[in-house]
Amino acid sequence: MPIYQYRGKDSQGRPVTGQLVSQDQNAAARVLQRQGVLLLGLEEQQAARTVNREPAGDLFRRRIKMDERILLTRQLFALTRSGVPIIRALNGLAESTNNPELKRILGEMARVLTAGGDLTTAFRQHPKVFSPIYISMIQVGETTGRLPEALQALIHHLEMERETIKRVSTAMRYPTLVLVSMAIALTVITLFVIPSFVPVFKSMHTELPLPTRILIGVSDFAVNHGLMIGIALLVLGFAIYRYIKTPEGGLGWDQLKLRLPVFGSLFKRIALSRFSRSLAMMMSSGVPILRCLNVVSDSVGNRYIGAAIRRMQSGVERGERLTATAAATGMFTPLVLQMMAVGEETGSIDDLMNDVADFYEEEVDYELKFLADAIEPIMLGMMAFMVLILALGVFLPIWELGASAGGR
Repeated sequence: MPIYQYRGKDSQGRPVTGQLVSQDQNAAARVLQRQGVLLLGLEEQQAARTVNREPAGDLFRRRIKMDERILLTRQLFALTRSGVPIIRALNGLAESTNNPELKRILGEMARVLTAGGDLTTAFRQHPKVFSPIYISMIQVGETTGRLPEALQALIHHLEMERETIKRVSTAMRYPTLVLVSMAIALTVITLFVIPSFVPVFKSMHTELPLPTRILIGVSDFAVNHGLMIGIALLVLGFAIYRYIKTPEGGLGWDQLKLRLPVFGSLFKRIALSRFSRSLAMMMSSGVPILRCLNVVSDSVGNRYIGAAIRRMQSGVERGERLTATAAATGMFTPLVLQMMAVGEETGSIDDLMNDVADFYEEEVDYELKFLADAIEPIMLGMMAFMVLILALGVFLPIWELGASAGGR
């Protein structure tokens, strides 16, 4: 956020100078005009020291957890509802928090307000901590004079997000543990177990079965070129990571996640539930529909679905109905589209979108409960394949040797 150095005269003709943090020069001029300052000069300052300091400190800063954001929002809600001035509330919360990073952020926000900026500008300076929906709701509450109500809606929104994340992480714990264990087991077998059997196989002086020769070849390649394989995997992983960070790569990756077996439908329902709940929350606060769609498209957690929401926004701009634009994306089921249509016809689209969010959350909850049952056959199949490789490659020659010895 740019910093402006101003000079002028107050209402009594005395010279005044100072600094002001604002979105642009026009916004800074309006703030000073409301303060009764007659501007004589307004120039943007180069905040080089701040810019240079930020990246170096990011590596060592403590992250703001979801629970801390919820607690902060609850405290702000309680203080603003009690009539405490927002600057005093931010300074008080900065003094009481145990998180140094949160203390720094709250202190910077208080300084922005002291310099004449608004609360939305103060929150917008920290996009890594506060999402676009969070900032937009703060802006709505500030401009309408209903900041406590906006904070209360944000508390419910953040708690729902936390509950969804917790359920997904709990459901993913078992398959992640199984996959990691299988990867470790295959690595140990390839690098240590197979090489120990090679001298025994060579002492047989017979042609080894094809599975054993393949297994020995893979093991020899892994042992002799392990360092190169590791470097190649790291380079490949870094390249994929960098590609996913690009707009095209991120869009393709999020689209691929929606097509994954078992998990694809789960990711889709979570994103659509987030979209429906956020849209209902913003519309009930009086935010225009186009502004709602624009903000929500960047906050659903999936860029492919976000692109579909932006297409909905374009359709609404052309005068199409929200239900028609939603049907054109192909993301929503006929039942959900019927609920949206009823909401449009009755003028209660925010209430119906809350019902849509409840519908998707129930489906997410159902899928999470049976996720382990759906993954178990896949896990068993992969373990059976690993055991089959071990049996064919290692024990088949020993069985053949035993059979030939018994035949003699």
